[in-house]
Amino acid sequence: MKPVMALVGRPNVGKSTLFNRLTKSRDAIVADFAGLTRDRHYGNAKHGRYEFIVIDTGGFEPTAESGIYKEMAKQTKQAVAEADVVVFVVDARGGLSAQDHDIANYLRKLGKPTVLAANKAEGMLEGVQLSEFYELGLGEVNPVSAAHGQGIRSLVDAALDPLNLPEEDEAADEQQSGIIKLAVAGRPNVGKSTLINVWLGEERLVAFDLPGTTRDAISVPFERNGQKFELIDTAGLRRKGKVFEAIEKFSVVKTLQAIESANVVLLLLDATQGVTDQDAHIAGYILESGRAVVLAINKWDAVDEYNRELVRRQVEQRLPFLKFADLHFISAQKRQGIGPLWNSIIQAYKSAMVKMTTPVLTRLVQEAVQFQSPKRAGMFRPKLRYAHQGGMNPRSSWSTATRWNM
Repeated sequence: MKPVMALVGRPNVGKSTLFNRLTKSRDAIVADFAGLTRDRHYGNAKHGRYEFIVIDTGGFEPTAESGIYKEMAKQTKQAVAEADVVVFVVDARGGLSAQDHDIANYLRKLGKPTVLAANKAEGMLEGVQLSEFYELGLGEVNPVSAAHGQGIRSLVDAALDPLNLPEEDEAADEQQSGIIKLAVAGRPNVGKSTLINVWLGEERLVAFDLPGTTRDAISVPFERNGQKFELIDTAGLRRKGKVFEAIEKFSVVKTLQAIESANVVLLLLDATQGVTDQDAHIAGYILESGRAVVLAINKWDAVDEYNRELVRRQVEQRLPFLKFADLHFISAQKRQGIGPLWNSIIQAYKSAMVKMTTPVLTRLVQEAVQFQSPKRAGMFRPKLRYAHQGGMNPRSSWSTATRWNM
């Protein structure tokens, strides 16, 4: 799974600027005044061959007892709980403050891997002007300039080093081990745990008629017809405005990580509730993550023929970008339509792992260009030369390298 990095610090030290630098985006609003960021903000980042999730947080006041600062502190504490490593950002030009000491004391008590980043350090003498930050007792001070991109690579190296991430060949061995990682995702209470229990033939997971029963991403080994699987039951993903409990917010991160780490994702829908906007959001995230996907509509036995036809139309209208995915109508509770799911799951995995030659890929991209030409680059429009497959079962949205001639 992708490791999680939380950016923590007092207001206006440059956390959002660093977030934008790491994610190569402008998703976080940046302005020269304190208190702009209040909620947690998530983004994907890549460093060399490693990918990780970054969490931007608001100004942290651990001792805040009331008002908006108390709520912001809750958000930051939750981000720290979700993170594998914490980057504590301080202001190299503003110097050390009492609030920095409070944050450092809080992080030390948690015992979580923490890296100290002294931001806005461009043009400063490291040994002299940054020495005061060693008082925080968090080890080496990493001078960076988020605005100018200085010291960022060294900072990320220092942050990822204690996590002992697998080397590239180890990751490849894991992918070639023959075990198919299957994540079952969807909204709360659509029957994900019930379906996995039916596959396993035992009450391995708690299944109850209450949204939010599953909190964490649960992994269970399974073997069928000689093929080994790793079944991953995920927490239901609700709309952001419907997520109130801190533990449920933590579950969302675990679910997104489970989708990222899977080979195939089974997107489970509820026939009694139809296809909702949230189903489309989850499907979009699966697709953006580059996962192979299979669709299944559960509780098919609980609706009449009219509503069945209505659900079919909703799938066509709201999930047109998943026309390529196999669609199944099942009832996990009554064990109807469960068997054919496996054929689609195996086929989806094989499609994701297929090795395609350069001529075949080039021909496919040429056909796509006939329908949609690439954007102009200045006065000229790029012309395709060839396409080469960069990998199988991609861990990111793009795995095909395409060569264009200007």
